[in-house]
Amino acid sequence: MSTAPEQRFAFDDILSVAKGLLEAESDPIATMANISSLLYEALPHVNWVGFYILRDGELVLGPFQGRVACTRIAVGRGVCGAAAETCRTQRVDDVHAFPGHIACDGASESEIVIPVIVRGKLYGVLDIDSPQKERFSVRDQEMLEHLVHELEGRL
Repeated sequence: MSTAPEQRFAFDDILSVAKGLLEAESDPIATMANISSLLYEALPHVNWVGFYILRDGELVLGPFQGRVACTRIAVGRGVCGAAAETCRTQRVDDVHAFPGHIACDGASESEIVIPVIVRGKLYGVLDIDSPQKERFSVRDQEMLEHLVHELEGRL
C-alpha cells in the first residue's frame, strides 16, 4: 500500500488547469512543457517530471522539469522503456528493485510512467520520479492516466 503524501493541489484542480492549458495551445511541445511544469509544481515529493517522445524506434527526451536527464532510452529498457513496450502504465514503488532501471538521477526512489497513445500508436511517455519510495498511489495513477488521456486528444 502506498503512503503518498497529500497533494499540493486537489486532483480536480490539476485536471482543470491541465484542460485549460490543452485548450489554450495546439503546439504539442508547448503543451507538454506546460503540463510537465504544472505537475512539477502541483505534486509534492517529485524530483523530475517530463516526456519522452518516440522517434525512430526509441524514446527521445522531450519537455521536462528537473535535473539533466537521459537523452535517449531504448524501448524495453528501464521503466520508461517498459511502459513504451507494453503500452501500460508502470508504477514502481522502489526503482532499485526494478530490473534494468536507468538511474538518470541517483536521488530517485520511485517512479510512474504513463504511455501516451495517439490514434492507436505510441507517441511517447509521461515520466515522473520521486526521491521517496512508494510515492505514487493508485489514485495518483488514475489521475495521471486521466490527464494523459486528455492530452492524447490534443496531440
